[in-house]
Amino acid sequence: MENNWKEVKLEELIKFGNGKQRPNSEGLIPVYGGNGILSYTESSNYDGETLIIGRVGAYCGAVYYDNRPIWISDNALSGKPKDNYDTKFLYYFLKNLDLNQYAGGSSHPLVTQTLLNSLEFNVCIDAYEQKAIASVLSSLDDKIDLLHQQNQTLEALAETLFRQWFIEEAKEDWEELPFSEWINETVGGDWGKETLQDEFTKEVYCIRGTDIADLLIGIPTKTPIRFVKEKKFQSIEPKEGDIIIEISGGTENQSTGRAYFINNEIKSLFGKDLVFSNFCRLIRIKDSNYSFFVYLYLKYLYDQDEFFNLENGSSGIKNLDYKSLLFENKYKMPKEDLVLKFNDQVSNNYKKINQNKFQIQTLTQLRDTLLPKLMSGEVRVKI
Repeated sequence: MENNWKEVKLEELIKFGNGKQRPNSEGLIPVYGGNGILSYTESSNYDGETLIIGRVGAYCGAVYYDNRPIWISDNALSGKPKDNYDTKFLYYFLKNLDLNQYAGGSSHPLVTQTLLNSLEFNVCIDAYEQKAIASVLSSLDDKIDLLHQQNQTLEALAETLFRQWFIEEAKEDWEELPFSEWINETVGGDWGKETLQDEFTKEVYCIRGTDIADLLIGIPTKTPIRFVKEKKFQSIEPKEGDIIIEISGGTENQSTGRAYFINNEIKSLFGKDLVFSNFCRLIRIKDSNYSFFVYLYLKYLYDQDEFFNLENGSSGIKNLDYKSLLFENKYKMPKEDLVLKFNDQVSNNYKKINQNKFQIQTLTQLRDTLLPKLMSGEVRVKI
């Protein structure tokens, strides 16, 4: 190990560069900012294996890897390996460093080339061992990516089937009915307390609107742990088939109304009891067999930007008029027997999705456990 690991400055391993203001043109080439891909354009300022490091703001120090023509904006820095060092290894090495902790500036965090060049660490400098380490971590990431792709396909198939059955082939004789045909009530959330205190003794994960988006692809890793009253937990705990919908938040270009269903498989993925914040609302389903239909109907309306018309509020925070959405507005609704048949058709999709999420969770934990051990040399890879 003594021969392959050495104290070096990052400038000896990586040549850092600046990004440029992103072009206004649209195309197929990804534009990277500090928080990953922002948009797509028709020109590039970097090609081949490239590291992207968030430069400014909350995401400064975030690290990405790409191996195609890309545009790096002025909110990010580029990194190219020096000598024969392995780009993928350096990507994992930087990820493990948590560069955000070195950022300068308190109100406006900043990572600069000068700062990065000056940082010194104990690092593997053998190109062959670097490749071997990167191969182990990349194989885990490849498996995770494949499972994510499978889930996206399964979700897309369910959405396609929904549109075919209930939108494109909707019958003329279907009644115009509100969603209350399928739901009992809605329940408000509770943010609880940050720490254990007084009657706030029930430890839970508290799902926010931002976590709902992450539920689509996996298990939210930033869902906060909160403490609520036991009696409150009993009244708001999601049951099998219930749906959580975001009712406050959104942006100028993104409406409120993101939703996702909750079942026992999802609960077990968290490994702790769940509640939801008061920026969300719980939809109590009359029968869990209605859950996928209602969830996909709400998602369809969201994707069609229908919820922009159901928002009110000011000062940058928008509120979804969920009462009108669920209890007043009417939509063409099928007979119950078709909803039950649809549930039978798509339930296996979501069962497989959740199974894949379990695997994603296991592989992610393995990768995150191995990463610091491989980077420090505590765990060695045979070359």
